Amino acid sequence: MGGILKVSEKEFDRIVKRAIATIPEEIREHLDNILISVQKHPSKDILEEMEMDPDEPLLGLYWGVPLTERSVTSPPDFPDTIFLFQSPLEQMCETIAELEEEIEITVVHEVAHAVGIPEERLAELGYA
Repeated sequence: MGGILKVSEKEFDRIVKRAIATIPEEIREHLDNILISVQKHPSKDILEEMEMDPDEPLLGLYWGVPLTERSVTSPPDFPDTIFLFQSPLEQMCETIAELEEEIEITVVHEVAHAVGIPEERLAELGYA
């Protein structure tokens, strides 16, 4: 893999919707309470927060308080958000089909971080 695929923001949003529709219901149901935000690139602040090199591709990011760490007495201040980064995702793919699959995998892994789905279960579902 590794291409120079470029699509418009509008087309990328359509691809995201199609990718999400293919996610198994047991994972997709968690998206009801998670905002999905598409951005062109991760910000410098996000890369620093993640302790990532600027050349390292960041495809997606869960931002929030995982369900496993929440407390009834101190709810989160902001809605849970999954950021998808369009340019790094495009750079990994040569076709729209590859892009759709990469978005699906990225969203599934970020939902897993949000709700505490173990890696073993992701492997059983084919996302390891």
